[in-house]
Amino acid sequence: MYMGQYSHSIDAKGRIIIPSRFREQLGEKFNIIKGYDACLYAMDQETYQARFAEICALPDSLPDARAIKRYFFQGSMEAEYDKQGRVLISQELRNHAGLSKDVILVGAGDKVEIWSAENYGEAVPDNIEEIAKRLNDLGYKI
Repeated sequence: MYMGQYSHSIDAKGRIIIPSRFREQLGEKFNIIKGYDACLYAMDQETYQARFAEICALPDSLPDARAIKRYFFQGSMEAEYDKQGRVLISQELRNHAGLSKDVILVGAGDKVEIWSAENYGEAVPDNIEEIAKRLNDLGYKI
């Protein structure tokens, strides 16, 4: 399970340092994909393969299924660390998440979220108690 929050910066070449705790969990090779809310998701290969098997199983006859497949697969990349523990993020993914200088990496259970520091302020809304109640009302125990 990925937990914690770390602040780093992205260099001029588009590389970020992945904290050692996350590196251990993600493995030598992992995947980075577009996430919701203008962030990126970093996933170990097992989690990535399981998630994408579910997405691939969606029928191409449904326009929404095709759109979801395009959204996640078009920018998906396999990542590896350099000797300093940095990972190069593609320009497409940097643009999606608005990564330009300060970056926040957040453990989010089954993945690591990569945010621009500017956008992360909106990631956890002030009304979290209301959100938890709505999810509880839907049957999810929070």
